[in-house]
Amino acid sequence: MADVFSRKKRSKIMASVRSRGNEATELRLIRILRTHQITGWRRNPPVYGHPDFVFPNKRLAVFVDGCFWHQCPIHGEIPISNRVFWRKKLSRNSARDRHVTRVLQRQGWSILRIWQHELGEPGKLALRVERSLRAALARLQRGGRPAVHRPAASR
Repeated sequence: MADVFSRKKRSKIMASVRSRGNEATELRLIRILRTHQITGWRRNPPVYGHPDFVFPNKRLAVFVDGCFWHQCPIHGEIPISNRVFWRKKLSRNSARDRHVTRVLQRQGWSILRIWQHELGEPGKLALRVERSLRAALARLQRGGRPAVHRPAASR
């Protein structure tokens, strides 16, 4: 599908997307956590890779990944216009995500990555967060390896 905006307008729109305080991702997850009384999280922590949230007592880092910017297997599409640029840009984003995950795991953190579209099912997502918290705590108690909690592509 061709873009309905000019290159200049599209560039302005894309530049306005913020990684912090984003209504479609971070702020929605805050509402879900509060609604389901999930506590112990902190925002904007001084942790490598800038996780959106951390549960410091359980060493769980949470990233809320936008479907477009992080190439969700269900919704991640490369725009038709300026395809070479977007392919490289989105590929770098994915490579950075993998690198951040590896570094944090080496530092003893468990990682929970949430796709933006998962925020549409708050109850199911809250259960997933709670399961990840239990698993992270159990791992800490037995001194095991950190885990990465990423949903399957079909979810």
